[in-house]
Amino acid sequence: MTNKTTALVTGANKGIGYEIAAGLGALGWAVGVGARDDVRRETAVEKLRAAGVDAFGVPLDVTDDASVAAAAEQLEQRGGLDVLVNNAGITGGWQQEPTVVDPATIRTVVETNVIGVVRVTNAMLPLLQCSASPRVVNMSSTVGSLSLQAANTDATGPISAAYAPSKSFLNAITIQYAKELGDTNILVNAGCPGFVATDLNGFRGYRTPAQGAQIAIHLATLPDGGPTGGYFDDNGPIAW
Repeated sequence: MTNKTTALVTGANKGIGYEIAAGLGALGWAVGVGARDDVRRETAVEKLRAAGVDAFGVPLDVTDDASVAAAAEQLEQRGGLDVLVNNAGITGGWQQEPTVVDPATIRTVVETNVIGVVRVTNAMLPLLQCSASPRVVNMSSTVGSLSLQAANTDATGPISAAYAPSKSFLNAITIQYAKELGDTNILVNAGCPGFVATDLNGFRGYRTPAQGAQIAIHLATLPDGGPTGGYFDDNGPIAW
């Protein structure tokens, strides 16, 4: 491992992912910008470097085994990995009412938002296990809270049979990772950025990407012995 902390942020070429990369880079970390699109990825890297961040591009499609394996090999050759932020995600578009949703839409969303996280996390685990203070942060949402959905609160968003359940699934996976890795120093947590204005929601959110990035930065920098298997936003724990 290198002396400098190294993080990988998936889906980091824009929006919240970009701001997570910027925030971690401002701490003096080396930050891998994981993204599928070559032009957008390198544009983001150039912008981060211009801001003084030690950024590097990581070609990465979280739905592709070969792409993820190549990304892990690249990070190993660079010296290792300390922090993984699983930020890449899709909504699957709308409408998603369960009575009309195309099952293929559910499958596509889960492939990216859940299976993609498992694929990337498992590929990076051998590197994280060599780190002194490894962290895994899964970017979730309050729409994944079954408690809030059952209460029909304002935090649940539109009726969704793909996106919201994918975040509930992601939360469940987060708990299982934390349980399996409970006797290690790897902390695994899920974080909600809040309702952020991004292209994911047609820029309807009221929070900025920089504000949305703060929970990921917080969870990525937890001290040794910090919480694991948790679900948080800026105000603290979220009801499952």
